[in-house]
Amino acid sequence: MGLLGNELAFAHTLTPQEHEGVMALGSRKRYPADTHLLTEGDRSSHVVIIIRGWVTVSVATDRGATRLILGLRGPGELLGEMAALDQHPRSATVRALGPTEAQVISGDAFRRFLALHPRVSGLVIRQLTSRLRSADQERSALASLTVLQRLAGRLTELSGADPAGPYAPSGTGPSSAPAVSGPVVQLAQDELAATIGATREAVAKALRLLRTQHIVRTGNRMVEILDPALLALLADGHQE
Repeated sequence: MGLLGNELAFAHTLTPQEHEGVMALGSRKRYPADTHLLTEGDRSSHVVIIIRGWVTVSVATDRGATRLILGLRGPGELLGEMAALDQHPRSATVRALGPTEAQVISGDAFRRFLALHPRVSGLVIRQLTSRLRSADQERSALASLTVLQRLAGRLTELSGADPAGPYAPSGTGPSSAPAVSGPVVQLAQDELAATIGATREAVAKALRLLRTQHIVRTGNRMVEILDPALLALLADGHQE
């Protein structure tokens, strides 16, 4: 599974001239926390390039209001390119985790730029391929791994994330919280559930098991990893 992606962000793969040309196509827009940059099913075709902040990419599930978070995207990431290229309805919702700034570029302008810049077009195709592979891995994990395995894998991934990321490790808790010594993932249980396609109840049960084995410690919107090595083993399917 991979929520953060392994590829270098789109804007960071561009030459200075390409970057200047792409950004000149659109205008900067600010989004408050919890607002949608893109909405699943919408017929718009513009793309956005994240400048500051982090967003979630999610899709609706068969459980009605429940959503599955497919990815976390940060500065430099290109989003909305599928609708810009095929002009079909949006396949996912992009929501701002906190105050976010993005460059908004019309689909027509973006397509014209790609036609004139084959190297950049190749970068977009490579990104699409990488994300499709990641989506296939997520579907495979949902079908073949237990909730405990998926949770252990997600915590392992997020606890090793870049310190600038949204759910990154932390050496200390808030001033009102107990000090922590291990890596910390700052997510509520329902948010964790949304990242692995499970119910909140199933995630709570799995966290209880991890706590009893002294693998994690939990608090308000946080999971501290006490035994990263054992957590990684559980993610790979090993039993204690």
